[in-house]
Amino acid sequence: MLDGIRSPADVKTLREQDLPQLAQEVRDELIEVLSQTGGHLGPNLGVVELTIALHRVFDTPRDRFVMDVSHQGYVHKMFTGRLDRFHTMRQFGGLNGFLLRTESEHDCYGAGHAGTALSAALGMAVGRDLRGGKEHIVVVAGDAAFTNGISYEALNNVCQTKRFIVVLNDNEWSIAKNVGAIASYFNRIVTSETYAHLHDKARHFVRAIAGKYAVELAHKVEEGVKGLIVPSVIFEEFGLRYYGPIDGHDIPLLIRTFEFLKTQEEPVLLHILTQKGKGYAPALKQPDKFHGLGKYKLETGETAPTPTPTYSEVIGKALAKFAETNQKIVAITAAMPSGTGLSHFQKAHPTRYFDVGIAEEHATLFACGIATQGLQPFLAIYSTFFQRAYDMAIHDIAIQNLNVKLCMDRAGLSGDDGPTHHGLFDIGYLRHIPNWVHMQPKDEDEFVDMLWTMLHYNSGPIAIRYPRGSGTGAKIKPEPKLLEIGKAEVVKHGRDVAIFGLGNMFEVAEEAAGKLEEKGVSVALINPRWIKPMDTGTLEFFARSVEVVCTIEDHVLHNGFGCAVMEHLHSQMINTPVVRIGWPDHFIEHGAVPILRKKHGITADAMVEKVLPLLRKKSKITPSVA
Repeated sequence: MLDGIRSPADVKTLREQDLPQLAQEVRDELIEVLSQTGGHLGPNLGVVELTIALHRVFDTPRDRFVMDVSHQGYVHKMFTGRLDRFHTMRQFGGLNGFLLRTESEHDCYGAGHAGTALSAALGMAVGRDLRGGKEHIVVVAGDAAFTNGISYEALNNVCQTKRFIVVLNDNEWSIAKNVGAIASYFNRIVTSETYAHLHDKARHFVRAIAGKYAVELAHKVEEGVKGLIVPSVIFEEFGLRYYGPIDGHDIPLLIRTFEFLKTQEEPVLLHILTQKGKGYAPALKQPDKFHGLGKYKLETGETAPTPTPTYSEVIGKALAKFAETNQKIVAITAAMPSGTGLSHFQKAHPTRYFDVGIAEEHATLFACGIATQGLQPFLAIYSTFFQRAYDMAIHDIAIQNLNVKLCMDRAGLSGDDGPTHHGLFDIGYLRHIPNWVHMQPKDEDEFVDMLWTMLHYNSGPIAIRYPRGSGTGAKIKPEPKLLEIGKAEVVKHGRDVAIFGLGNMFEVAEEAAGKLEEKGVSVALINPRWIKPMDTGTLEFFARSVEVVCTIEDHVLHNGFGCAVMEHLHSQMINTPVVRIGWPDHFIEHGAVPILRKKHGITADAMVEKVLPLLRKKSKITPSVA
């Protein structure tokens, strides 16, 4: 049945009694394909029936589906002409793991961060009304999106529009278990004893929208539905008429409800209850793991073990160990305990661990407040997500010179997740702010040394960036050592070229040095360690003694580490040529890291190719060698 779906119109032609079979085929396709490609399995298994009902009742691309985060849009992609490419999900040149305006006319809004949907959809609704349009705007947002401050900024303005449908997909999870007052509030709605008195109301309501057949339906789904109308002060006060909660896996009920909501001339919110990972036992058992993962065994859900610990695992275990003897250490995450590795810290020191939900701005300000009390807050947030707290980096942390320890995971390319998740801008957005110290380790052992150094640095804010995934396999010594702030590591001296390989790019720098030496070029190899303050003494020494300086970084070239090198040499009137290797000035697509590095010239061969002509002009090597 799924093979026959080439457009949303095909979903409408199916008999309603056949839709559960379609749902099962969709789940089978999700589970099988993602076992080979990886991806956001759990969220998509949870919205199969919802997506079927949406496409049954509404008409995209005229009607607009705005999905918060949009990682739950895989089923929508299947129904909108992309089924034949579904096996390319998150692969280089294939389908993106999030909705993408350039990928399909059915994707009206692309996003990869939480909390964006309500505001964007309100803008669409206002635009529709101003031009006299009649289309429907439907928001699909998980309950976790309501821990994000932007959602409430949007809710504050929802009363300014008319026809507007919000679907609250309540599965009690974002990536980790949802926390805080909002999660508790939704739970109180779901478990309220009021449901015992609402069955008559439910039957009257369903009769009003669908007749006697729906009354019989209401009897059948009574246990799952519990009631269709529950007074909800918080949403009603914002101007949204509240309906629900209803069973988000009951296709006929969803269809009848959406048909009714289409007729409403006011903003409405439908609260549905779903299971993240429904239909696949391993995903139900481990919702956090199966939120987003790599390849897995179809039968068991097992994933291949990483050959070496990830940087996320290293930081979680290191901070937990440090905290055994230092009672001032506090760890903070914004809904990412597993992703940041802080789940290790949580188990060891639960009273000093704080998950504040998807609220990066609050997490940062919260860390500021903790720092004013003489404690040592370690704030672990992905590089791409910390972009949301940029004002706090300047206004609250830097101006007050607070001892906040910022740990930016996924700094550099994030591969399969694509442009919304690449951490390619943090050097640029931190290095020009006064008071910040910023660094990046070349391997796991140096990473722990840097964390130890961060702990003992009490002269203001300090940040560390580190990549996604496994490290180099470097053995971590039993006791970390303090590193001198602003002092690079000279690994090897040389006369012709000085290569500064920042962080995880040090391995590429080593490879390039080897290739150059095979051609008779003498290469100095430096591990910069410090982005700010830069080791200007070491930089100037080599820039004055070699013919070419080369930098390589897992960051965009504009305003990156190499740019800082050029700025300093120019200020000192040192005219040694600088070759910079880094990401170009456009948003990098999704795909496997080796493929993207090769395409964009972030390789040892590309470095050699750029360096050799500069040496050839000075007759250091013969043209035949090149």
